[in-house]
Amino acid sequence: MPSIRLLLLLPLLALCTPSFGDDSKVNQWESAIAAFEAADAKSFPAPGGNVFIGSSSIVKWASIVQDLAPAAIIKRGFGGSMLSDSDHFADRIIIPYKPKRVFVYAGDNDLAAKRTPAAVAASFSHLAETVHAALPQTHIWFITIKPSPSRAALLEAMVKANGLVNDFAGTHPYVSIVDVFTPMLSDGKPRPELFGPDRLHMNPDGYKLWTSLIKPLLAE
Repeated sequence: MPSIRLLLLLPLLALCTPSFGDDSKVNQWESAIAAFEAADAKSFPAPGGNVFIGSSSIVKWASIVQDLAPAAIIKRGFGGSMLSDSDHFADRIIIPYKPKRVFVYAGDNDLAAKRTPAAVAASFSHLAETVHAALPQTHIWFITIKPSPSRAALLEAMVKANGLVNDFAGTHPYVSIVDVFTPMLSDGKPRPELFGPDRLHMNPDGYKLWTSLIKPLLAE
């Protein structure tokens, strides 16, 4: 049964139907999406793989294929993007691959741009429902918004957004959560040793932590 919190927030989510803004903002990613399609034209990934989409935390995971081997990985992140952008391009960067699993990491750029937690959750729920309608056997994993030191002021908003997505997952059996938020905290604060000099993007230790949480899911 849906949680009381989710029932109370459903009307708010309904008001936060994903909006992709003006075309110029969406079209800034067209070259990145076209590059994926050009690569696919040369060698199209086999169906049943694992698609990773989202923002720079996916883009900068340079060792993802090695870290998650022997699972088949299809990396389709584009740096600086918002969750709403991944939602917008789902029909081009997820659905054609007919994956077994989709892992989504995005949302902190949305919050930094002053989108509300409810709007972030609405973008994810729309994305998940779009994928499920086309690929009902595909499981969708939401990698929770990470607590980077440079965005510590957004921790409360991150907790709210992650909580709303978690509530959504609790009522949709094809959606699950990968909680990276909690283990990336120490005494309620972001762990700086997991991040690079910009205090926003992760270093190899951060990705090692993510690997430990995600790799077991690929064997299920």
